[in-house]
Amino acid sequence: MMAGTIIGAGMFSLPFAFLKSGLIAGFSFLFLFALLYALIYFIYSDIILKTEGDHRFIGYAQIYLGKTGFWTAFLTSLVQLFFVLTIYLILAPSFTKIFIGGNSLNHLLFFWIVGSLVILLNVRKIALFEFIIVAGMFLIILIVFLFGGFKIDINFLKNITFGSNAFFAIGPILFALSGTLAVPEAISYFKESGVSLGFLKKSLALGSFFSALAYAGFVIGILGLSRFISDDAISGLIGSVPDWFMIILGILGFLSLISSYIVVGLNVRKILERDFNFSGFLAVIFVVFAPLILYFLGFQNFIDAVSFMGSVFAPIEIFLLLLIWLKLKKATSKNY
Repeated sequence: MMAGTIIGAGMFSLPFAFLKSGLIAGFSFLFLFALLYALIYFIYSDIILKTEGDHRFIGYAQIYLGKTGFWTAFLTSLVQLFFVLTIYLILAPSFTKIFIGGNSLNHLLFFWIVGSLVILLNVRKIALFEFIIVAGMFLIILIVFLFGGFKIDINFLKNITFGSNAFFAIGPILFALSGTLAVPEAISYFKESGVSLGFLKKSLALGSFFSALAYAGFVIGILGLSRFISDDAISGLIGSVPDWFMIILGILGFLSLISSYIVVGLNVRKILERDFNFSGFLAVIFVVFAPLILYFLGFQNFIDAVSFMGSVFAPIEIFLLLLIWLKLKKATSKNY
């Protein structure tokens, strides 16, 4: 559950980011931040278990940080989701161009129309979409690693061990590893299934580190397969692998991205309708057109968008969770 939530579109930015930072820096940051996120998940689980009622991140911000915390968490989460939708739009043509002709803008608009139609219909049952996301991403990682993991040119690695910008990978890695949304769901699963909460921290830590290992395998596989590393990891494979290989990756990637786009879009629609009291029509207008507007406003570079997300929104979320936890500790200590 944890790994399935964590592993997503951010992984396609990692090979390029690792090369720019240098492999030593990239892999070091990957596992360092996997440890950091494991600790953040522990903190979040502590907040959930010691607070009465069923809440989520925004609710805990309101309880412990007041109105300021609530609006900071709320607006940060909402804006972040709109940018995530934009990132899916940017990345989609890299996959659809593999098996459909046309230019990048046409591919982007095709992806946008398909995703928007489902969001417009407000499909309630999204379990199938969630399964496709998880299955598609894991299959892509497995295929890339199995075919490329043992083909890396050692001389090539020697030349790229150290990069000119060691901190470049931090933003993409933070974006790729973020999975706080899954923590409440994981705790609910433990409670409902009757499994001892003593295993909770192990599960949270394993989810974080398994995701980091999967990303490491993907990076290694791409390095072994690609003649050059593109910012989306996929475009650089063209001409380096057989057509059937690219078609499989293209279909899996498209299914995973369109499913992710629909799941996130439906959640944003729900937030606008329930928390902002938007009408169904107005909520749909925002969800459908905001990502496209952000794209045409200039957010068109995949690696820049991912770096922006990881560098801005992930630290804010981590900072707010730490503040909430400190407030909880302070409140708890007063009771003794």
